[in-house]
Amino acid sequence: MGSSSSSYAPKTIYLDVDGKVQKVVFSRHCSPCDIKELLCSSSNIPRNTAIMMVDPEGALVSIDPTMPTNSPSSLYKVVPLSTGQLGEKEDMFQNVLSQVAEQFSRAFRINELKTEVTNRLAMLEKRVELEGLKVVEIEKCKNDLKKLRDEMTSRGGGRVNCPCKYNFSDDGKKVTPRRDVPNYPKYTLSQETVEALKKPTFDVWHWEHNEMLSCLEYMYHDLGLVKEFNMNPITLKRWLLAIQENYRNNPFHNFRHCFCVSQMMYGMIHLCNLQEKLTLTDMGILMTAAVCHDLDHPGYNNTYQINARTELAVRYNDISPLENHHCAVAFQILSLPECNIFANVDPEAFKQIRQAIITLILATDMARHGEILDSFKQKVDNFDFTNEEHVTCLKMVLIKCCDISNEVRPTEVAEPWVDCLLEEYFMQSDREKSEGLPVAPFMDRDKVTKPTAQIGFIKFVLIPMFETVMKLFPQIEEIMVQPLRDSRDHYEELKQIDDAMTEGSSFVFKFRKDLEKHE
Repeated sequence: MGSSSSSYAPKTIYLDVDGKVQKVVFSRHCSPCDIKELLCSSSNIPRNTAIMMVDPEGALVSIDPTMPTNSPSSLYKVVPLSTGQLGEKEDMFQNVLSQVAEQFSRAFRINELKTEVTNRLAMLEKRVELEGLKVVEIEKCKNDLKKLRDEMTSRGGGRVNCPCKYNFSDDGKKVTPRRDVPNYPKYTLSQETVEALKKPTFDVWHWEHNEMLSCLEYMYHDLGLVKEFNMNPITLKRWLLAIQENYRNNPFHNFRHCFCVSQMMYGMIHLCNLQEKLTLTDMGILMTAAVCHDLDHPGYNNTYQINARTELAVRYNDISPLENHHCAVAFQILSLPECNIFANVDPEAFKQIRQAIITLILATDMARHGEILDSFKQKVDNFDFTNEEHVTCLKMVLIKCCDISNEVRPTEVAEPWVDCLLEEYFMQSDREKSEGLPVAPFMDRDKVTKPTAQIGFIKFVLIPMFETVMKLFPQIEEIMVQPLRDSRDHYEELKQIDDAMTEGSSFVFKFRKDLEKHE
């Protein structure tokens, strides 16, 4: 289940450093941060300087282990962001902002000042969306606008400044999608990365958050969803940033898990040739449900919510409280015009899309696993892609597969997720013990081990579900089902080793006790 031997070969790129060719060699297993430090050192740039790398044509090159290689005749150049040329477009914005600043230098009432800034801001945002300005230009525009807002506040006699985000409150919980233009850079994904994204073997641990955002953005464009739903590309960026900001920093249920599930969904769409069997609307529902499926997860599961009688459990009457909450947060974000990727969809069509996304997110509640899988088993032998009920059931099973698909991935990618999940489980069980609530044995740090946690789950949940899907899509056996069988065997071997060590320890303890009796 590991990577091929060729993946260990070092990678070489060539840089233009003060007119001279500089050769840089690094391991494919270096992190993006290590590569950036290496590039800074090679280009005589201080460490920790924000940099970008461009090809001879000026296009941005992603700084990561899978970046495209080049040759001495086609040199890359490393450029500190603080010294980059801003270009004609920024000059245009600077002129506009200078005119606005000149207006502020005059004495007039605060309401007139506020109206002027609002108009200028609307004009600038519209131009940014139409012309797609680069990150450096956008950042400078944002900083200058912030200064103007600060000046407006100072003239307004201490009024509270309006921030660059909407604070959408729901009983104290803030949903904070960005109103300003997104500030994560657009990476040029290498062909190697583009192909790897379509496979379950994709290593999700090598990527920073802004790189994962770029990958998600690419998936929506590649599947034709931006065109199908007539999405504004800037709105898509804002929506993705809002999604990221509303995943908490839990050990397991975090934004990386969101990306992991979404990438597996994207991979299954390609592997199962779903573009030929389902509609583009179905593709959009599958991807968007995957992205949103664990929004604002608190790190404590439904059992805890219900037993502790939390606000979520009370609000949703103990019925899938977390999954209902994920849906609510998802559509709170979509209710904001600047984050509504479905803004150009017909209202009646949006109602159907909304209901379908809710259905899929609610299907991720493991309490419904048996019910959903049994329903799919009844349909799979005579599956009809023209039957809406059959297709809905398939989509529910697909998101379930992706949600719990970590063991499909290579061992070196899958095993760290087990550690993350156990850490989150132990946090919950410790809290349950302190609050006098029931504790599930598989979450108790005093009773569970990594092998015991995984063997039953793989044997009785994962393999039966994926083997059922395999009846409809036989091509997943080698790439998805066999790795699950290998993972089951791996953890059963580990359990045998653990049992032997435990038995050996017990024997030594008993032997010592017997010796003490005879002394």
